[in-house]
Amino acid sequence: MATDPRGKAATLALRRRLLSNSCRLFFPEDPIKIVRGQGQYMYDEQGAEYIDCINNVAHVGHCHPLVVQAAHEQNQVLNTNSRYLHDNIVDYAQRLSETLPEKLCVFYFLNSGSEANDLALRLARQYTGHWDVVVLDHAYHGHLSSLIDISPYKFRDLDGQKEWVHVAPLPDTYRGPYREDHPNPAVAYASEVKRVVGSAQEKGRKIAAFFAESLPSVGGQIIPPAGYFPEVAGHIRRAGGVFVADEIQVGFGRVGKHFWAFQLQGEDFVPDIVTMGKSIGNGHPVACVATTHAVARAFEATGVEYFNTFGGSPVSCAVGLAVLDVLEKEQLQAHAASVGSLLMELLGQQKAKHPILGDIRGVGLFIGVDLIKDEATRMPATEEADYVVSRLKENYILLSTDGPGRNVLKFKPPMCFSLDNARHVVAKLDAILTDMEEKVRSCETLRLQP
Repeated sequence: MATDPRGKAATLALRRRLLSNSCRLFFPEDPIKIVRGQGQYMYDEQGAEYIDCINNVAHVGHCHPLVVQAAHEQNQVLNTNSRYLHDNIVDYAQRLSETLPEKLCVFYFLNSGSEANDLALRLARQYTGHWDVVVLDHAYHGHLSSLIDISPYKFRDLDGQKEWVHVAPLPDTYRGPYREDHPNPAVAYASEVKRVVGSAQEKGRKIAAFFAESLPSVGGQIIPPAGYFPEVAGHIRRAGGVFVADEIQVGFGRVGKHFWAFQLQGEDFVPDIVTMGKSIGNGHPVACVATTHAVARAFEATGVEYFNTFGGSPVSCAVGLAVLDVLEKEQLQAHAASVGSLLMELLGQQKAKHPILGDIRGVGLFIGVDLIKDEATRMPATEEADYVVSRLKENYILLSTDGPGRNVLKFKPPMCFSLDNARHVVAKLDAILTDMEEKVRSCETLRLQP
């Protein structure tokens, strides 16, 4: 493979000169210059191949030929806005509707998950006539100002919590107040939401919505206990609010058992609004909001048009349709269930071998590995996690960390991630942890490692 005409150092120097330092790189001490992607692999300017374990945007695989072809063919014919009649947008809405509960039958198309969550907030406020929002601790719902306000992950480092935002505990059964030994953590955590709502109401506040990622990712790859969402929805709806399920990180078959992660909470549970992004377009900027007739009609009653210049364009909808086609033809939902099951099993075997692995949690190809310093206190092993990620990169495996303690290794690879990939990654992780146990005795030593 020909080397890139501009070397990595030159590109890095240009980036540092032209882009804000707020726009961060993976592996900032030694960034990778990626020039090509295919399937679950990424390639640097020297042609080195990396297994991508974190890119849930390239949902059906980097540069999937059918998705690329769909975009190219539609681009050659027409790309315009959604004010003109076109088959692609209605065909796409129809296909999406077939994956969702019947009640969720009205669609809005946008460009990003942030736009989708911002619209969901507007819909909720218009429908309920209320303003306040309940969110989970450590949540992240997007980079717009309206969403920073409902993202504790961000607002705690900025302007702080607004009076109309109310934070409930993350339903984390490993680190939270109600853990794996609690008889009914779903009800216990939902009761915390009820308490938060009641406290807000005592102050004269009115709840418009509860926002939650169906599986909280930034919070540490959390799997809420089954039954939690239906309980929460009851409390929120009795307060006059709606339930918004943020599927931006975890939708479109990633969880294996279901097409949507909120379906893990039970067949009868239906959110009032569902937001989609990231994986929906396999790297093309597509997003969607699905909601009920009642919510949509209330929004329409304002008489104000909703128009998005690029949302729902013929090309974007062609890409979205192609992603659904690939998911179906390549049976990637079932594949995620199979590979995810093996990955969980292999990681579980490592947990028995390496004390630093405190918790292995996940479903399908959404898995978190919680690294700890001490089994009793479950203190996050932050430096160790960084070290492991750095060593995996040296072994051409791309992984990253998340969670409040930045100690959770997060697996959310392209859906074509294979059984062999799972075995290879876990074998490398085993070797790195074994080496750490033999040679590295403290975080100070870790920091001194090259």
